[in-house]
Amino acid sequence: MQKLDTPQIEERLKGVPEWSETNGAIQRTVLFKDFAGAMRFVNAVADLAEQMDHHPDILIRYNKVTLSLSTHDAGGITTKDFELAEKIDRAV
Repeated sequence: MQKLDTPQIEERLKGVPEWSETNGAIQRTVLFKDFAGAMRFVNAVADLAEQMDHHPDILIRYNKVTLSLSTHDAGGITTKDFELAEKIDRAV
């Protein structure tokens, strides 16, 4: 998988407007009503990640979940990150 360059990343971000580029990854934070809702979401993301064999960094703070996606093997952001971001957006 080949790392995307800055113009490619900027173009792909238009398709996932809740995400932004941060330190070599794309990132999104989602707020939920409570901790249980956040955990249900995290479990749904885990299922998607397993299906794709592509795993995000996940930070959980009570009802706030922050996801960061990058392709470590490629050393940055790839199309695989955007594919998972799109699936995560549908799960929200």
